[in-house]
Amino acid sequence: MVNLNGLEPGGVWKYFDEIRKIPRLSKHEEKIRKYLLDFAAENRLQAFEDKTGNILIIKPASPGYGKIKSVILQSHMDMVGEKEAGNPHKWDTDPVEIEVIDGWVRAKGTTLGADDGIGIAAQLAILSDPDLKTGRIEALFTVDEETGMTGAINISPDFLSGTILINLDSEDEGIMYIGCAGGMDTLIDIKSRMVKAPEGSAGYEIKINGLRGGHSGDEIHKGFGNSIKIMTELLSRISSKSNVCINRFDGGNIRNAIPREAQAVIAIPEEFSDNLEREVKNFAINIKERFGDIEPDFKITFRKIPAPENVMHADDQQKLLEAITECPHGVIAWSKEMPNLVETSTNLASIKFSVNGDIRIVTTQRSSVDSSKHEIAERVKKCFEKTGASVISTDGYPGWKPNLSSEILNITLKAYHKIFNTEASVMAIHAGLECGLFYEKNPGIDMISFGPTIRGAHTPGEKIEIASVKKFWDLLLEVLRNIPEN
Repeated sequence: MVNLNGLEPGGVWKYFDEIRKIPRLSKHEEKIRKYLLDFAAENRLQAFEDKTGNILIIKPASPGYGKIKSVILQSHMDMVGEKEAGNPHKWDTDPVEIEVIDGWVRAKGTTLGADDGIGIAAQLAILSDPDLKTGRIEALFTVDEETGMTGAINISPDFLSGTILINLDSEDEGIMYIGCAGGMDTLIDIKSRMVKAPEGSAGYEIKINGLRGGHSGDEIHKGFGNSIKIMTELLSRISSKSNVCINRFDGGNIRNAIPREAQAVIAIPEEFSDNLEREVKNFAINIKERFGDIEPDFKITFRKIPAPENVMHADDQQKLLEAITECPHGVIAWSKEMPNLVETSTNLASIKFSVNGDIRIVTTQRSSVDSSKHEIAERVKKCFEKTGASVISTDGYPGWKPNLSSEILNITLKAYHKIFNTEASVMAIHAGLECGLFYEKNPGIDMISFGPTIRGAHTPGEKIEIASVKKFWDLLLEVLRNIPEN
């Protein structure tokens, strides 16, 4: 195991090193909750847990700082659990193994959990620092941010009393976020008829992997390949040349990640085997040419296996492939108010087959315009109507409207210029943040979001830049030192 001792700031990395050893996938935050409550007890700080599992730890104002406005520092406890194919990591027991390479901390073949473990670490470093002189600090740790924001959705308005909230869940050092998109999920359930595979069939397993994947908010505009779309294109292509029957089709795992991998088990006429191998190889070449340097590690593998007993009914299979082909994925519209900001997008996130023919497809929609979010969800629904699917869209979460006259924004921009002698950028983000929900519960609360530089969030390539953590920490301290009186 790599030790993070010696990295600066020492307190932040100390706590991050402890946090990355704690299993904390979404909806399984029991161990990290206990860790936080034990931390509060050890540091003689008040701690509260609400019925949803959110944790609030209070650091009282330093002597002489009682008139300073209370500040809420907020992060989320859970992390996305993605790993490379074949990686033996067990998310319910194993610590995340890390390495330090060229100024970055990253995990070995899994997600790192810097999203949002680094935010938690910064909060704990603030709470445990006896020399830091500030007003009252409320450190809020929410649950289940990554799979539905249920912690923020269910938080009671009176759980918090601060009038300023600093969200520590951003991933670009030097950018101050003051707005975000709202989001929702559209879930498709299809009951497919399974029939016996034709006599004389050969079985094949086809796998797509090596795609970048990525955060479906932060990176939806980068043109990365979608494994489900690519597999569908391949299956449609070979189906046009022979009687291809699908036994299984699985791809993607996480609702807010662009799918990196997909697998299909098919039955084909034995005499088509040589043609299949040629078709798959030619298709792989075409895809690599299409994506070029964007997807340098993309690959398709296939192997002959025993023929499956059951396959999809031909009509159901054709309707499914047509629906996925028509289903939109990627950027739908760009913001007219903010340059280079995605306004509306949709992510075809996952498809899972069960043995009895039940199929679950998960898509996510994001937009800073609420009506557009619903419009694209309706487009997705129409794509799957002809399959006889049951389609449900969740209530989702609201966006966060930018406020350029924000007091905490002004404080943060001045602090950044003072420390680094350069101007910070101000932006809204297409990814979802919990800030919109906090504002909905506490209208008028003044908010900002900033953090260190994280790349590849929600993928096994996730990494955090060491130098940016120091800058993030120095900025956070300077902001807290300049919070005004009530």
